[in-house]
Amino acid sequence: MNLATTSVSAVDRTGQAAPPTRRVIDAPTRVFHWLFAFCFVGAYLTADGERLRLLHVVLGYTLAGLLGFRVLYGLLGPRQARLSTLWNKLGNAPFWLRSVRAAWFERPVEGRPKAVNWRQGQNLVMAAAVVTMLLLVLPLTLSGYAVFHEWGGDWLVELLEEVHEAVGELFLWIVLLHLGLILLMSLLRRKNQALPMLTGRVEGNGADLAKRNHRWLATLLLVGVLSYWGWEWTQAPDPSARAAAVERQSERD
Repeated sequence: MNLATTSVSAVDRTGQAAPPTRRVIDAPTRVFHWLFAFCFVGAYLTADGERLRLLHVVLGYTLAGLLGFRVLYGLLGPRQARLSTLWNKLGNAPFWLRSVRAAWFERPVEGRPKAVNWRQGQNLVMAAAVVTMLLLVLPLTLSGYAVFHEWGGDWLVELLEEVHEAVGELFLWIVLLHLGLILLMSLLRRKNQALPMLTGRVEGNGADLAKRNHRWLATLLLVGVLSYWGWEWTQAPDPSARAAAVERQSERD
């Protein structure tokens, strides 16, 4: 039996066969997801103050790099990781909205209201949240880069700083919406919807949606990010020297 393409059964501690599972999310997608989440949370928490500014900047650059990886993987990777899958879900939005309108406003058939596929609606909103987060990375990191390097005059820096903060706050609300949707779907479906992003698997029979795990690529992604962080750490100025430079600048001003 080919374990790469079929459901897998395990044996638990009691010696009984555990429910069969199948792989739905591969390792690179899961590693990207958690690195992406870590970088945004870390960047948001270090946004205020000069002391952690370099950490904030490095995490922002990492977000941009992760976006680049996700775009390439979404274009060249396996089917289940393709960005076209998200776009196809969003493309069904007009049809789903028409079905909701028909259920609410059109005359019921045989005395019963028309059915609405609420599961599809949940998946649609989830896909919209994910796409929005990916799209927001570009204005977020570009405005942050411009502010950090002080592009243009003071008025432009102040404007870009306001844009950066506004996009960051919008990003936060989309993240909270994403988490709320996961909680709601877990309650409605009586199944932890966040668990597959940890294990990559769901219970059930059938073929694996993710045919291969691509663990080597996930390892390469993680090593690449950690190596970049290590390089930035070696390039960071000494805190005491930076504090002295700031003090000298304030004296000149």
